[in-house]
Parts: sequence; C-alpha cells; structure tokens
Amino acid sequence: MIAVGQKIPSVTIKQATPEGGAEVDPAQLFAGKKVVMFSLPGAFTPTCSSKHLPGYVKELSQLKAKGVDIVACLSVNDAWVMKAWAEQHDALGKIVMLADGQGAFSKALGIEIEIPGLGLRARRALFTIEDGVVKSVDVEAPGKFEVSGVEACMLKL
Repeated sequence: MIAVGQKIPSVTIKQATPEGGAEVDPAQLFAGKKVVMFSLPGAFTPTCSSKHLPGYVKELSQLKAKGVDIVACLSVNDAWVMKAWAEQHDALGKIVMLADGQGAFSKALGIEIEIPGLGLRARRALFTIEDGVVKSVDVEAPGKFEVSGVEACMLKL
C-alpha cells in the first residue's frame, strides 16, 4: 500500500465530466496542488451515497478555506456512472470524480479489494496529498466509516 512520503503513481484513468469522461493522470493532476482524495467501494452504494460523498460536497467551502485545491473521489466505476452519481449529489464540477474502471489506480495505490458480488473495488480510505506526495493515508477497517469521512478529513488539515 502507498505510504506517507511516496509520490502518487502515474496511471491513466478517467475523470467524470459533463460530456462523460476524459483521460486523466492523477499524478499530473495533483502536481503542485494540495489535494484531499477519498476512495470508496462504489457509486450509488448505501454508505457512499448517504454519508461519504455528500459530506464532502457539503463541506467543500470549508475544505477550500483550509487551502485544499482539489477534493477528489476515487471509485472503481466507469466515468458514466461517476457522472450520474455526481449529478445526483450536486458534485459534478465541484468534486473531481475519478473513475477507475479497471482498478488500475486502486491497484497502484495498493487499496484494491475483492468484494463478493461486486468484484474488484477500492477500499474506503482518505489521502491527503501535497504536490503529488502523500502526506497521510487512513484506510477504513472492513464495514467501518470512521477515518475517511469529511469530519476526519477536517482534523487532518
């Protein structure tokens, strides 16, 4: 698993956009920026939809006030699913929605997990990143939502 002090890996994935999806390399996107990235198992899943994404949307202005340039959400979903989910939560154009369709970025970060009935997914986690370098990594225990939500994130900044 990626550790504090390591650089974000260079992998081409998709970013959900109003048009659907655009290729993006998170290593390049995060260069020179203060970033909060949270990962989650899937768009439209219960905890992700009721707590995780909505919390970051609600507190986006507070995160920006703390100097965060980009708030990113990573999930092993396609760009169309991430776009629809972002639209449902008023996150499109506010939260950078990273669609890791094949799980390449999740694997490069070492946060991939096989979930019965869902397949390959990203573990629920929170990363703080400055100029492409990981400053903190907090991965949830299975079935928990304690260290990756916006409240925990605010304490890290």
